[in-house]
Amino acid sequence: MSIENDLSLIQDFDKNYFLQVFKPLPVAFVKGKGCYLYDTQGTKYIDMIGGIAVNSLGHAHPKLVGAIKKQAGELIHCCNYYYIPGRSELAYKLCKNSFADKAFFCNSGAEANEAAIKIARGYFHYRNEDRYEIVTAKNSFHGRTLGTIAATGQPKFSEPFAPVMPGFKYVPFNDFDALKEACGPKTAAVMLELVQGESGVHPANIEYAKLVDKFCKDHGILLIIDEVQTGIGRTGMMFCHERYGITPDIITLAKGLAGGVPIGAMLCTDEVATGFHVGDHGSTFGGNPLACAAANAVLDTIKEENLLVNVNEMNAYLMEKLTKLKGKYDCITDIRGLGLLIGIEFDERISASQMMIEMFRNGILVSSIGTSTIRLAPPLIIKKKEIDTFCKVLDSILKNTIPAKKDLLSAIKDKLPQTSKKVSVASFDKLPGEEDAQQTPAEPSAPVAPEDDM
Repeated sequence: MSIENDLSLIQDFDKNYFLQVFKPLPVAFVKGKGCYLYDTQGTKYIDMIGGIAVNSLGHAHPKLVGAIKKQAGELIHCCNYYYIPGRSELAYKLCKNSFADKAFFCNSGAEANEAAIKIARGYFHYRNEDRYEIVTAKNSFHGRTLGTIAATGQPKFSEPFAPVMPGFKYVPFNDFDALKEACGPKTAAVMLELVQGESGVHPANIEYAKLVDKFCKDHGILLIIDEVQTGIGRTGMMFCHERYGITPDIITLAKGLAGGVPIGAMLCTDEVATGFHVGDHGSTFGGNPLACAAANAVLDTIKEENLLVNVNEMNAYLMEKLTKLKGKYDCITDIRGLGLLIGIEFDERISASQMMIEMFRNGILVSSIGTSTIRLAPPLIIKKKEIDTFCKVLDSILKNTIPAKKDLLSAIKDKLPQTSKKVSVASFDKLPGEEDAQQTPAEPSAPVAPEDDM
């Protein structure tokens, strides 16, 4: 039985048989190519969210597809009783291209963060030191397991599942004094994202990151950097912490590492690796041949196709165009992020969720965060054409919702009565924009497909 081309049946099966923990848009995708996705009706969309920073090489990249096909035809799974060539190769590549000496593989970002928390505590246990507390940032996000919701500095993720695992402290992001104050003799690690993706794409200040790095080193505290969303080229370098000039003890990876095949990784130094002994940790599927073949292909392709250069070039191009739109529409209050992880924040006149829906209607896929920010995390292969289309659609939506800013002279002229008689400018105390009418974007309907590039 195949239901992939029957949207109503897909929705019916989902509603009746799948646990309702998501609220999907009324669309099902059945095919992808490059930076585009195609739904059950063949309608084409530009993927500006990339599976939430997962589809690093876009969709159906020939090198990734070829590696997966080849490995699937030889060996999909082999248990950890034996050596796995692809796992050894992937560990080598990650360690040789980072600060790390050792790697552990699992299946998701949450599992990678669980491994990081666990090895940090194990490290001090085997040193006979009573240090187990982990300091994390408010508004962080580290996963949805019981351990990682305890690490996450957003109560909304943990309150329904209390009591949460003890041993975590939360401090304001980018506040070094608060972090320093929270640390004490029982502190095992500080765990941070350098870009808080799930709370609105908020990058850490460079000075803050450097101060935290030095403080941890000076006090024997392990520094864990969660790079689940920022790693593997997303911010224009292979790892985001490289942009900040800091050297953590542990980093975690997932999302873009295998281009869409589930994988997670925890990288650490040889010193930290003493926190796990044989039998202390493991994963049935972690490091399996199929996932490792995909990850190896992603790493090779990033290097062979100079995708880090592309990320930085496309960041500059996108930011330039977004900055022009910000100058044109005062409802855009901030544009922030690194590389191809960008947040666009609006004022109270624009709902992020409604903007996401309106983008969807126009064949553009983005995500909304909170009430005011949309997030972009497109494939690392994106080109100017896709960016141009995205910005054109955003401009069109805003033009039909919020009047554009006008220069002062034009604003004054618009207020002048239609008469040949000269009128004093001082007699007008309001300019256009002060009486802007609010309009709400329309509900989803059939999307307008972007121009075909095929």
